[in-house]
Amino acid sequence: MEDYKPGDIVEIETSKGLAYVQVTHVHPSYPPVVMFLNGPCDKRPENVSTLARVGDHTVAMVPLNGVLKKLGLRHAKAGEAEIPYAERKFPTFRMPVRGKQGEIIYWWFWDGRGLSYATELDEAEKKMPLREVMSSERFIEQLLSEG
Repeated sequence: MEDYKPGDIVEIETSKGLAYVQVTHVHPSYPPVVMFLNGPCDKRPENVSTLARVGDHTVAMVPLNGVLKKLGLRHAKAGEAEIPYAERKFPTFRMPVRGKQGEIIYWWFWDGRGLSYATELDEAEKKMPLREVMSSERFIEQLLSEG
């Protein structure tokens, strides 16, 4: 299995066509951060790097090689692209901290280095990805829903 690095675009064969993700960041203690690109497509675009520049993209921590193996999805590196400017900084992930009854008491924010917190989310914080390692089931669901 290939170890992907930031900038790599991975093409994945799915039941709905070819889907793409771009590795945006690696962290020594967590799985790679990937950005789900628009798709699925009937055929590979002439220039796969253009996929990374179009639209808002979902970002998640995904053990990419393990998920692809578990799902039995054929895949290959389709190219490389510069990471969009807005995505170059390690993303800040949010995580709810819950009380005994399951209610959210406050939110932790993790930027790959440290933690901060808030008791309420503002609009920008509501859009932050959750700090979780995406399961293979959630990965394929997200992969097929992009576009």
